[in-house]
Parts: sequence; structure tokens; C-alpha cells
Amino acid sequence: MTSAPRVTVAGAGVLGLSTALALADAGARVTVHDPGGPNASSVAAGMIAPAFEAVLDATARPHFDLLMAARDHWPWFAERAGIALDRSGAMAVGEADWLATLAAGFAALHLRPTEVGGDTARSLAPGLSEAVDRALLTREDWRVDAPAALAALVRAAEAAGVIFRPEPVRERGDADVLIVATGAHGRHLADLAPELAGLNPVKGHIVRVAAPSAGAVVRARSVYAAPGASMVFGATMEHGRADVAVDEQVAGPLLAAGLDLFPACRDAPVQVAAGVRAATADGLPMVGPAAAPGVLLAVGARRNGWLLAPLVARTITACVTGRDLGPHAARFDPARFSRTS
Repeated sequence: MTSAPRVTVAGAGVLGLSTALALADAGARVTVHDPGGPNASSVAAGMIAPAFEAVLDATARPHFDLLMAARDHWPWFAERAGIALDRSGAMAVGEADWLATLAAGFAALHLRPTEVGGDTARSLAPGLSEAVDRALLTREDWRVDAPAALAALVRAAEAAGVIFRPEPVRERGDADVLIVATGAHGRHLADLAPELAGLNPVKGHIVRVAAPSAGAVVRARSVYAAPGASMVFGATMEHGRADVAVDEQVAGPLLAAGLDLFPACRDAPVQVAAGVRAATADGLPMVGPAAAPGVLLAVGARRNGWLLAPLVARTITACVTGRDLGPHAARFDPARFSRTS
């Protein structure tokens, strides 16, 4: 497009906000529509974790190269958006057999985690249980504080000229381009983008404990602990669930496992939340043109929305402006599912 395109973005999670900011920087006139309230990006720990995602999750493993490429977009993106990027790394703790399995998984990806003793682990993650006697550390994984990062993205987008509207989008209207970034809650737009029917909801619980902390993310078999303004214990995955009601029978064991790792948090106030992620069949988001003219998709990042956001924003911006889509666009292409079917 030779003149400044008018772009409507439906959804103000991390994919929608990142895309809106990138498009505004590229000269587009951008309006974000979102009714407000919690979304999957806010009910998240802000993980930018290509290494542990690929080691622990068979769905993510085939995409390790793409996840690493996405992570490498984060330093410049964080600087642009005013987001604090924590590069303290992540480490696994637990039984010897589990750590050995993880070490083999790292090796298969040509990664070399560092084995550290309990005292070193506690220096890297202050407050970690005295029961921990060894850990596997990788510096490949980073993190942002999700609520603070979302607020920073809104500020940066507004400063770049993005307009925010509280009402949901029902149609493309007079926009040159509609970008659907509504996550698991965009089925009301299925007439414009039938591809949304291919998204599957994945409910997840997360626990925030009002105990400010710092250091590396700690992962165990059944929980991770992510330090920050609050200590975050996460996260469950309940496939096929689209409600956001908190289930104490699910959240209780998550909290207990987190407190086993960080017992000093035991008396701090606790907040439990549940969100719904959107997932595709292959674990990668749909990013690019929908079947309908003038409609682009940025949905379905599963549990890697924060990790993938800058790369998704770059890809969508290239679609709108006619620039080079980059080497990963074909793997994001929404049409890949219709081709395989």
C-alpha cells in the first residue's frame, strides 16, 4: 500500500498490542478494539523460554529453531517498547532421573546446560528450598513481567499514535486491513475468518504470591516458579476447557508445589487466576492472510505468546506493508492447515 493503511486490530493481548505498535511504527493508522478484562497474556508468567519449552514439550520440540529466532527479536523489541527483559535464565530442580532426562533433551538440541550445586542454585534464585542439592541451569531462557509488559506496550502504542476502543469488532468496516488477534475468544469473528474454528482452547491456572523476588526461573516436574514483582507459580494445561473459573482442586496442588520450592512465600497473600490460551494442531500460531480479503490472523500461540510476539508483529507488519515476510512466514501461514487437509 502506498498511502498509510487504516488497520483495525481486534484484541489487546501481547500479539495484538505488539502488532499494533509495529504497524504504527511502520506508518499505519492503527485502532485497537478490545472490551477489556483479563486475557491469556495477562494471566501468564511472561516466559520467553525456547530451551525449556522445547525440552519439556513434545509439541514445541520440532519448532526449536523458530522459537530461538523469535527469542532473538526480544532485545530490540523490549528496548523499543520500554519493557524490562530479565535474562537471569532458568534452571531445573528435582530427582536425579528427571534431571538426567532433561540433560539428554538439552543435548539432543545441541544445548549445554550447566550443572550447579544447591548453594549456587540458591544464590541464583534467592529463597529456593534448602532441600535442593543440584540444578541444571540454562541462560537461553528469559522472562518479562507480563502485567507490567502489557502496560508498557499500551503506553508505547498510544505514544506511537495507536487509538484504543473498548468495543469488540464485528466486521472489517472501513479499515483497509482487519487483524484478528483475539485468541481463544474470537469465535464471534468466524464469519470473517473461518480459520478460527481450527483453534482449540487450553485453560490454565496460575498463582501469584505477593512476595517480590528476583533471580532465575525455577522449574520442577509439576510447577515452575518465576520471580518478579510477585512470585508466580504456574501453570496448568487443561485441553478443551474454555471457561475462566478458578478451580481450587487444580490451583491448590500448584500452590503447594510452588511453596515446596520457595517455602519463605508461605505466609504471603495469594491470588489465583485462570486464562484460556488458543492452540492450533501443530502448536504454532496462525499468522498471515485469512481466506477473506483484507483479514489477517495473529492467533493460536498456545503457551508461547510472549515468546513469539515480536516475530508475529514483524510478520504481520510485512504482510500489511508488502515487505519481505522473512524465513518463518510459511510455517505460520494459516493456509497450511487447508493444504494438509
